[in-house]
This record gives sequence, structure tokens and C-alpha cells, in this order.
Amino acid sequence: KEGIAQSAISAFESTFNSLVSGNTGIIPESTISPVPELIHTDSITTAPNTGLLSETVVLKLNGGLGTGMGLDKAKSLLEVKNGDTFLDLTAKQVMHMRKEFGQNVKFMLMNSFSTSDDTLDFFKTKYPSLAAEEGLEMLQNKVPKLDATTYEPATCESDTSNEWCPPGHGDLYAALIGSGSLAALIEGGYKYMFVSNSDNLGATLDLKILTHFAATDASFMMECCERTENDKKGGHLAIRNSDKHLILRESAMCADEDEPAFQDITKHKFFNTNNLWIRLDKLQEIVDKFGGFIPLPMIMNNKTVDPKDDASQKVVQLETAMGAAIECFDGASAVIVPRTRFAPVKKCNDLLLLRSDAYIITDDFRPVLNPLCGGTAPVIALDSKKYKMVGALEEAMPHGVPSLVNCKRLTVKGKVLMNGTTTFIGNVSITNKNDEPMRISGVIGNSDLKN
Repeated sequence: KEGIAQSAISAFESTFNSLVSGNTGIIPESTISPVPELIHTDSITTAPNTGLLSETVVLKLNGGLGTGMGLDKAKSLLEVKNGDTFLDLTAKQVMHMRKEFGQNVKFMLMNSFSTSDDTLDFFKTKYPSLAAEEGLEMLQNKVPKLDATTYEPATCESDTSNEWCPPGHGDLYAALIGSGSLAALIEGGYKYMFVSNSDNLGATLDLKILTHFAATDASFMMECCERTENDKKGGHLAIRNSDKHLILRESAMCADEDEPAFQDITKHKFFNTNNLWIRLDKLQEIVDKFGGFIPLPMIMNNKTVDPKDDASQKVVQLETAMGAAIECFDGASAVIVPRTRFAPVKKCNDLLLLRSDAYIITDDFRPVLNPLCGGTAPVIALDSKKYKMVGALEEAMPHGVPSLVNCKRLTVKGKVLMNGTTTFIGNVSITNKNDEPMRISGVIGNSDLKN
């Protein structure tokens, strides 16, 4: 009665069977090898081929609600810069790209049952020409939450919608198959797909990277960045010893005893940006091989059936990651991209930085670091208890965003009140132990303010 596509049911059966068979999803360090050096896109010399654009589709993953930042609507509808939301900038990027290349590059969104209405209303109101295009939206599936002990479907009498959850962005493949989009795209002459997250505005269609992807005849290509100390807890790319396939190992797939090797950024040097290039014909071959779906590694998350009630039934949510499909493609590859192609907004720290003068918007609507920052973004560390939610951040600066372009590090503990004339320079630390917000105005340079 929920109308779930067969491809999504098959994918869920695959992860469920993995769960009940006792598979933990752990990838031991002894079974993998580090990835040797990869090509950096800055060193690609192939002449860009605009002819490929007519065979290319750009897809943005837009299923997230941003509940972790206190939002109850699509995260991509959050204002990021000069009155523009993530979706405004994405739409402007698409229209600019079409104008620049003189080609109507196809654009799609994968929405979830939580974000679809808000997103489509937004496009109809502000970008009616995009809203009217055929095949703009593809819907993410949903899967049942499972009782943590019995693995039976969970129940929530107060709100039955809590019994379902999104299956992670690995659902991209099941959604492409089940919606008929994959077949329609291939029939329409599309060969290449570029996928990225809607909160990563650095991930635009790059003609040089597309040309490299096509010229190397790779079946799947992952954009990676080089891991730094800040990235050591996130997943990394590796080579599976048994078949020499590229694979992704996430933190949940790492045994405790392998943690030091997992976090060794000199050994495992590359992480997945979730900017992916997919050959649609090769994807169809894999789908056919496995009878209508792609078998992705299971990710198990422990939650409660009602996310707002910690005392409610303990459940497991089975998810998959779209980047993990790299292990299913023969002839998959990876490239290193500059950090400018990976600028997601996950916390209020990221949002403050993006909204400030430390970032500027380019002519093609990408947010990039202000040249006046000298190549290094300020490090922002807001009080995680006081400023986890966007509403609290906005209350702290009701009359404009402070200047951060000359700031090296800003640390805030406790409540503050700032405005558009507040200017931080160098290293600034603010500590307020009172309940009343501490007012910060004027130029604050290399200071340790306490109240």
C-alpha cells in the first residue's frame, strides 16, 4: 500500500539479509591496501569537449531536512548568501552553465517524501522554466525501521510516519531504476551523470572533469580530496585485496583495533566528496546482472522510532551510501579535486563562514574563499550546545553577519550578540558564562574576551 518500487524492495531485502546473517559490515585493515597516488584534476590537459554536454545529466541529492540544524523543511531552502538559498544558487548555476555552453544541460533533483512539496513549490514560484521541465524530480524511496531486538518492523502509534525512514543516498540507484528514470535517460541518449549533494555548492558540472571521465572510458569515477587532520574520522578510499576493486570504508565499517590505521592520513590519503560521475549504460548492465538492483554494503544506524522521544522503541535503520557503489563497477576510478569542489554545510560553523565576507559568490554562482583570506579559511568553533540550531545562530546576529575576512580563528563559548559592524581580526576567543548574551561590536583583534 506504500507504493514502494520493486528495485527498492530488492535493495532492502539485500541489506536486511546482510543484517540477519550476522554481517557486521566491518572491513578489516588486513583485507585492504592504501590507494596509491591519483590524478589531480589540476593536472588534466585534455581539451574540454563541449559535445559531451548533450549526453550529460546533472543530479542533485535533495532529500535532507536539516533536522540536525533545527530545520523542519528542505535543508536546501536555507538562506546561505545575499538572500539566496542553496536551491537558488543551484538553479542559477544550471542556467548560467546552459547560457555559457549554449546547451540545455539536463538537470534533475532526487527529493524525499519530506522535501518534495517545498522544493517543487519553490521552483514553480522562482524558476518556472526549470519547474516545467520533464523529469525534474525523482523521489527517494522509504524503508521500514526495524525493532533493534527482533528485527520486526517497528511501530509508532502516535505517528505512523515515524515507522519509515529514508534508505540513505545509496537509494539513488533504486530510485533511478524504480522511477523509470534510468531507462528514460538512456533512451533519450544520455550517457553520463554527475551527482552531488545539494548542500555542496562547490560541486558544479566541470567540463574538464567530464571530458577526462569520458576520455578514460571509466564506468564510475569518484571525486576525492586529500585527507587532513580534520578529516581523519571520516571514511576513506581503499583497494580490496581480494579483487583489487576500489572500495569505500566508512567509520562504521572499521573495527576498534583498526582505528589507528583508519585515522592514519599518511596511509589512507583520500576521502569521498560524494561528487560522483556515473556511466548510465554501465549502471544498467550491473542492474541487469543482479536482477534489478545494485547490492551495496549495509550501514546500520541505531536510533529510536520517534526521533524526538529518546524513551521510544529502539530501532535499527538500514542505509546504504551511493559512493559505495564504486566496488560494483569494473573499471571504476577516482581523481583528486581541489577543496573548492567540497564545501558542504553540515553545522552552524559552516553556515556562519559561508554567510560572512570570508566567502564571495563568483560570476558562475559558486561560493569561493575571498582572495583576501590568503588561501586559508578562518577556523570557526561556535559553542556546540548554544549554536547547534540555525535559529540560535540568527538570534546571535539579528542585524547582519560579522566580518571574518581577516580572522584566523574564532572561538565562541556561551551566548553572544554580534552585528554587521562587528569585525574579527586574527585569533579571537569569546567566553560568556552568564545567561544574558555578551554584546560584541566594533573591531576585535587578537583578543581573549571573558565575561
